[in-house]
Amino acid sequence: QVQLVESGGGSVQAGGSLRLSCAASKYTSSINHMGWFRQAPGKEREGVAAIHLYGSSPYYTDSVKGRFTISQDNAKNTVYLQMNSLKPEDTAMYYCAAGALLTGAAPNPQAYRYWGQGTQVTVSS
Repeated sequence: QVQLVESGGGSVQAGGSLRLSCAASKYTSSINHMGWFRQAPGKEREGVAAIHLYGSSPYYTDSVKGRFTISQDNAKNTVYLQMNSLKPEDTAMYYCAAGALLTGAAPNPQAYRYWGQGTQVTVSS
């Protein structure tokens, strides 16, 4: 079983930055992607960014392109989400996820097997 632990959430004003971290207890053959999802109250879970651990270009949803950057440190089994120029509409619970999936499935939460508990991001105007 793989466990994911997120950290780095918090409250910031619009225009500010936060960096989320997701540490996996281990990488196994059941993981080739790690992703970040978010869910605001009353809304569906949305794929924000995802990365293939062993190559290919990362995925970003359109609303965060140019503002968010996903990166990895395989030596630490950790993935990061650097979030800049934050907007109130970025407010949500952010979840880390991991799984073995095809790159085209990266935005789909059902493609991921493992999930973290979530970390809250609140952006005030």
